[in-house]
Amino acid sequence: MTLHDILKGKGTHVHTIHPGATLQEAVEELIRHNVGSLVVCDRDERSAEQLVGIVTERDVLHVCAAGRGPLASIPVAEIMTRDLITCSPDDAAEQAMGVMTTHRVRHLPVLAKGRLVGLISIGDLLKAQHARLAMENEFMKSYIIGTERRAT
Repeated sequence: MTLHDILKGKGTHVHTIHPGATLQEAVEELIRHNVGSLVVCDRDERSAEQLVGIVTERDVLHVCAAGRGPLASIPVAEIMTRDLITCSPDDAAEQAMGVMTTHRVRHLPVLAKGRLVGLISIGDLLKAQHARLAMENEFMKSYIIGTERRAT
């Protein structure tokens, strides 16, 4: 199963935020969309979106714990992760899961030819893996039952 297969099922919409937005605005967006991360995108003069980072719930919690001040006064650009780990729609789900585990990230932007085409979370991968294992389990049960019937 590839990430393209997973995105076909879950959809390709990605919630984004501008790097100049405040952390308060980011929190409001996270809550509004019930998501754990926002991809940070900037627009250049040709109005093409440029992926510049990602901000997560955990990033905001670190700011709160450090007591850096009101969220309304801190821009997203100040705390976002800039060195993004990304993947391709053609990557295998197992490969993406390995990347997430190795780098200890929960969200991977999916890029095709440099353009953002989706976002995969660890939950998306676990859901896909669970569905695949359940299907394999049913096939095995059917095979065993069929074999037992032919033997009797």
